[in-house]
Amino acid sequence: MTSCPCGTGAPLDECCEPFIDGSGHAPTAEALMRSRYSAYTLARVEYITRTHDPKTIDSHDEAQARKWAEDSEWLGLEIVGTTDGLAAHDTGTVEFIARYRADDEDHEHRERSDFVKRDGRWYFSDGKVLGPMTVRSDGPKIGRNDPCPCGSGKKYKKCCG
Repeated sequence: MTSCPCGTGAPLDECCEPFIDGSGHAPTAEALMRSRYSAYTLARVEYITRTHDPKTIDSHDEAQARKWAEDSEWLGLEIVGTTDGLAAHDTGTVEFIARYRADDEDHEHRERSDFVKRDGRWYFSDGKVLGPMTVRSDGPKIGRNDPCPCGSGKKYKKCCG
């Protein structure tokens, strides 16, 4: 029994596969996002195309999506957050990080995707690629001439700075 690539821990045939093979439909925007990620890992690009909003399908390049899917080793999906996108909603947003390896380098694709429900089915509408997360230190600022926090005994500017 193969675990689903989307990261839920459920078996693929009980999680995303019914959506990908067309025997079921994603009940939420997040479920659609997860199944689209799984489709990329399986290079099932026809599902990516089928679940793209017909009103924005012109922005979809199936050949490019297929190349990305086939040329990447998919390492995992992290859902950062969701807004709306439940059965009672007509729109939803899912922010996620998809990790993959390509050209012997690890990459993170961070995106905020918009989803829309049409005739009871969820579709990917648009996405905005986000930059890396900003990391802020809550500790005191280290000056150039302060001792390095790594414990080397050197000045910060001559060590880790």
